Amino acid sequence: MATKSLDLDVLAMIVAIADAGSFVRGAALVHRSQSALSMQVRALEASLGKTLFVRGKRSVSPTPDGHTLIAYARRMLALRDEAWASLAHPEVKGRVSIGVPDDYASSLLPPVLRKFSASWPKVEIQVIGLPSSALAPLLKDNKIDLACVTRQRGLPGEFVRLEPMVWAGPPAAATPTATAASGREIWRERPLPVALFGAGSVARANAIHALERAKIAYRTSYESPSLMGLCSMVAAGLAIAPLARCAVPDAFVTLGRAHGLPTLPELEVVLARSARSNRPPCDFLAEQILAELRL
Repeated sequence: MATKSLDLDVLAMIVAIADAGSFVRGAALVHRSQSALSMQVRALEASLGKTLFVRGKRSVSPTPDGHTLIAYARRMLALRDEAWASLAHPEVKGRVSIGVPDDYASSLLPPVLRKFSASWPKVEIQVIGLPSSALAPLLKDNKIDLACVTRQRGLPGEFVRLEPMVWAGPPAAATPTATAASGREIWRERPLPVALFGAGSVARANAIHALERAKIAYRTSYESPSLMGLCSMVAAGLAIAPLARCAVPDAFVTLGRAHGLPTLPELEVVLARSARSNRPPCDFLAEQILAELRL
């Protein structure tokens, strides 16, 4: 096998697909089109004579050979980034604290922070997981440096991306005629049982407004600042939840007009900074976030 078959850019695509769980989201992570990503993967599979991913309707998962290659790819990419960092910016050190709500912390930030740590190994990162509304006062009081949050009134920040918002349903709700794991077509119930983030959440406000405008009676069956809590209710077939699309677990399905539910507005993701963040480590992490997450 020729060494050129293991091009680092292609390996970065393989890792992105594995991290994102789909070709669509993986393409966004490496700023390529889905078709270009698919073509590169097919070419590599043909060169290796191995299948690297099992393709599903909504997600993909690595084969055993895929897992093997991904492990090597992570090591090779980390070594590349470490070599670059040691030569390009060996003296940058310090600590950066960044706030991020659960839904973005579980999906958008991990690949960014992984790359940043490889490029800036002497910078310590502290992640504060709180709802966007709770992070705003921490920024104002200079208790954190950065926050990757949903745009809120009174919270200035640099535009990052528009993240689609969807209704998340249990795995068995794949079609409008399917039956949920609990034996209930949960999305058809009225009042509609919904699991919502707490007061102050933009996602919560968007969902309630959309339901009221569509004249759909609803009841809050679960309320929590935790994404895991909302997902547990959905997985049990006891509610549906309005979530950022990036945060919807692969096992869940997205519900919409075909299920009698209203369309939800997009969430505006911004990067906000505190007054004390005027330091090189903060600048570099901010640049990394904008470079990786902007669409």
